[in-house]
Amino acid sequence: MIRVGVYGASGYTGFELLRILRQHPQVELVFATAQSHAGSLLCDVFPVPWDIPLIAEADADPSTADAVFCCLPAGKAMETVTLAHRHQVRVVDLSADFRLTDADTYTQWYGLPHSAPELLPLAVYGLPELYRQQIKGASIVANPGCYPTSVLLALYPLLRAQLLAPDRPIIVDSKSGVSGAGRSPTLKTHFVEANENLSPYNIGRKHRHLPEMEQEITRWGGPSGQLIFTPHLVPVNRGILSTVYVSVSETLSVDALHNLFRETYAGEPFIWVMPPGQLATLAHAVYTNSCVLSLTQPLPGQLIICSAIDNLVKGAAGQAVQNFNLMFGLEETTGLMML
Repeated sequence: MIRVGVYGASGYTGFELLRILRQHPQVELVFATAQSHAGSLLCDVFPVPWDIPLIAEADADPSTADAVFCCLPAGKAMETVTLAHRHQVRVVDLSADFRLTDADTYTQWYGLPHSAPELLPLAVYGLPELYRQQIKGASIVANPGCYPTSVLLALYPLLRAQLLAPDRPIIVDSKSGVSGAGRSPTLKTHFVEANENLSPYNIGRKHRHLPEMEQEITRWGGPSGQLIFTPHLVPVNRGILSTVYVSVSETLSVDALHNLFRETYAGEPFIWVMPPGQLATLAHAVYTNSCVLSLTQPLPGQLIICSAIDNLVKGAAGQAVQNFNLMFGLEETTGLMML
């Protein structure tokens, strides 16, 4: 059995992670922290019959684990990841603290100095479909953001084949369920504010996930500074649907593009490229670790990709377990729900 600790277990992502780990045949949970609920049981915090004790972060000893999952907010994970790394414990970090390779870029977008810049070169960006081999040997895996997961998986086949027009913008319209905002209550996630409403926020080039997406787009030879990103809050519990508009060569038919996506993702257990004429929806993806993709060609040279994921699973906890499985030489699908 692989001994595992979870930091930040009382948030939506932490709870989803515990739900998955309870079904994982190779995992022994050695601790779960929840600062505001320390001293409680998980069943006191969530409506489940699981008497998992929740302890303070200061009382968690990472040396008792073979791996830890860090579900802490951005800015609070750095110290925990550093401590675990010092004990030679492998880490899957679900915060944003190790996703960006440049400490100054992190400070620019998150408003905080990075306290462990020396660890940034060690962190592998945790999209298995792009970086599977690197993840296997990583000591620190930076689990991607939920929006970037949906967008980058939609763009990757085109980036890999160098088919994106270099001088045309990539326009992304994303809609996320309310759980993506976290469990701490805010005005915008209040029922009266969110219900029967549709709210764009941080539109254009303002959202914190923008540099993460552009980092990976340029890493694969895509255009720099061409991403226009508009996220929306929709009144559903979970799920992300990203609609991605790109320009490609006018000589490429939709059939050729479908073949490209199918060939790129052939054998990928968690990618579903839908048949021509079908469109990805939230219902295709929620409660699974899958990314569901559909392609539409409205005009020659134009492509619309719809990408659906569950923000708490493929966008967070499920992908974290997928990375964990790779790190420990397990079957990648172990403990995860497939379509």
